[in-house]
Parts: sequence; C-alpha cells; structure tokens
Amino acid sequence: MHWYEMWIGTRYVRARTSNRFVSLISAISMLGIAIAVAVLIIVLSVVNGFERELQDRLLLMSSHASIEDPQGSLTDWKKRVADAEANPRVRAAAPYVEGKALAVYGRQLSGIELRGIEPDLENEVSGVSGVVTKGSLSSLEEQGFGIVLGAELAHALQADIGDKVSITLAQGIVTPAGLIPRTKRFTVTGIYRVGMYEFDRRLAFIHLADAQKLYRKGNNVSGIHIAVNDIYAAAAIVREVALDAGGGVLVSDWTRRHVNFFRSIQITKSILFVILLLVVAVAAFNIVSTLVMVVKDKQSDIAILRTVGASPSSILKIFITQGSIIGVAGTLAGVALGVLFTVNLETIVSFMESAFGIKFLAADVYFISDLPADLRLSDVVRIGAIALILALASTVYPAWRGARTMPAEALRYE
Repeated sequence: MHWYEMWIGTRYVRARTSNRFVSLISAISMLGIAIAVAVLIIVLSVVNGFERELQDRLLLMSSHASIEDPQGSLTDWKKRVADAEANPRVRAAAPYVEGKALAVYGRQLSGIELRGIEPDLENEVSGVSGVVTKGSLSSLEEQGFGIVLGAELAHALQADIGDKVSITLAQGIVTPAGLIPRTKRFTVTGIYRVGMYEFDRRLAFIHLADAQKLYRKGNNVSGIHIAVNDIYAAAAIVREVALDAGGGVLVSDWTRRHVNFFRSIQITKSILFVILLLVVAVAAFNIVSTLVMVVKDKQSDIAILRTVGASPSSILKIFITQGSIIGVAGTLAGVALGVLFTVNLETIVSFMESAFGIKFLAADVYFISDLPADLRLSDVVRIGAIALILALASTVYPAWRGARTMPAEALRYE
C-alpha cells in the first residue's frame, strides 16, 4: 500500500471543518463496536465465573467421586477405603452415612439432608472444615451427638452454637401405642457457610458413629467418598477402583451428580454468545453505512484523485483503510473496556448494591449469592478476532463502490 492511500484514509476518519458529520458517524460506529465487544466479554466472563464458582463450591462440599452399595448399606467399607487409597491416582477416601431427616428447634422446623462423617477423614476428601464460620468440624465426636448446620439452615431454625436441635426420622418405632417417630436431640457445635444456598439451607453434618446409630446401620455405611488427583478423570478412576475391589457397587462422580447444572451453563453460554455476536455484527455493519456516506461525500475527491493518476485499487485501499481504522479502534477499545470492567466487576457490583440498596442475585434462586467473573484469554482473543473480521468485511462493498466512481460523472455538476 502506498503511503498516501493510508494517509488519506486516516484523514477521512479525523474531524475537519468540511466533514464533521462524517467524522461523527465514524465515531458512533467505533463506539458501537466497542460497546458490543465489551458487553460480550463481560457476559461470557460472568457465565465462566458462574461455572467456576459452581464447580469449586460443589467440590468443596462433596467429593470428586463416590462408591455406594445398591441397597444403601456398604458392609466392607474399611477394605474398600484401603483398596481405594492403594490406587496411585486416589488422594484419599472417607466413609459416610447419608439420609433425610426433619430438624426441629422451638417452633421452627425444616427438612434436611443429614450426612454422617469422620471429621479427620472428611478433611482429606472435601473442604467442609474450611468454610465453618462458628465452632469447628472437629467438634463432632463419637457419641457426642453434635451437629454442624449450614448458615441458612441455622437462620431458618433460629438456632445458634450450643442450642439443642431435635432430629426426627421418617422411620418410626413400633410400640403398643402405635408407630412413634424416632427422634434424637443434637447440640449445635458448628455453623458453616459455603455461599451456595443449596448446601447452606439443606445440609447438616454429624459424626459417622452417631449417624450409624441414628439410622440403625450397625457398622455399615452408605458409601465412601473419594478424592482424586485429576478431577477431570474422576469417572475413570472411580470405575477402576470399583472394578479392582470386585465390582457390585454403584459409582458416581461430580460430573454425573451435577450434570444438569453444567449442561445448562454450557447451553446458556452458547446461546448468549450467538445473540451477543449478532449485536457485534450489527455494530460492525454500521461501518457500511458510514463508508457509503463517506463515498458519497467524497465524490469530488475521488474524481480528482482519479484524474491525477490514482488507480481504482488505490481508491479501494483508501476506504478500506478508513473502515479498518474504525474497526480496529472500536475493537481494541471494546476489549480494553471489557477487560477493565470484568476485572473490577465484583467491586462495581458491591458498590451498586450498597448505593442503591438492591441485590442482583438472590441466593435461593441462583444458588450463588455473589456475582463472579472469570476472564479467559481464549474468549477475549476469539471475540476480538471475530469483531475485526466482521469490521474488515464491512469495508469491502463501500470501498468497491468508491473505486468504481467515474471522474466525469462525479464532476459533472461541480
């Protein structure tokens, strides 16, 4: 490209007394592309943040994989724990007892999911102890009948550390007076908050021995939780562990237990990407109208350039240069704005919530109470590249129209 073609194309973008309106339209086109690119980066980053937070918090409260008995009572669990830990790809294994119950405190009651654990072993397969805000997970002792509640559950029951909560099971005791529900009083020894309503509102922990006694499992357990070295290979690892121990059990992993969550996030991300990409396309195609107006406004300039020896390809390059500057500047501004906003998103959201007294995310609806963001370089590069391609493609037709301008026709009425 000759230097004068780029020079003229650059001058057409900048404001001058004779073409301020055209320059205004160029600035609007840049702004449209910048806003569209920034919005797409921000939205995809928020969706990525939801996926990351959901994965982290699910793995924090549950194991990477689990082995259960089809009948709900695993008899040889100690051997299976030892066999699992013998696998080089398994980091730790821990038994658990799980069941449904009704928690009652005063006049408040709530259905809960009760999980019996060995606190020391549970620390190896999950991160529950790290989210206990009051008391500690180690306060759960055999025959101590202590219970650790989620923060939302404790709030619903209006219970705190030291309070006695009655746990009632659906299985009853047959007596001459009829069927009496089995009830046991537990002392609240801890409260945890993971920031995910599904867990904070429903899940409570007790000691494994207390759970075995409560659910009348003897020395059996519901299953064993397994922590692996590679979470994305959890399905293959737990299957390998189960087969090595002789099979005959049910296996599950974190991707299968929560497949609907991650599938819905991926579908939502794909749909949002397509919809917002159309917004980018509309903004990019504004360059077409801008260049068409420029070509119309510069008919006499084109004719003069042609008469002094400029070729049609040179005219084409001039307007492609102008459209490319608009597209590149708009895309770079959008990327910078999107990255800047995404990096400071949590601070901005917190300020807006406190300033206007609103809550963007209801924990009982969206599972997560804060607005996360996960900026990924691959998304930024992909969005920027697509925006540039659309912007450059938008310059071709108007530039081609300008290159076909005949000097005699353009100067006829001058």
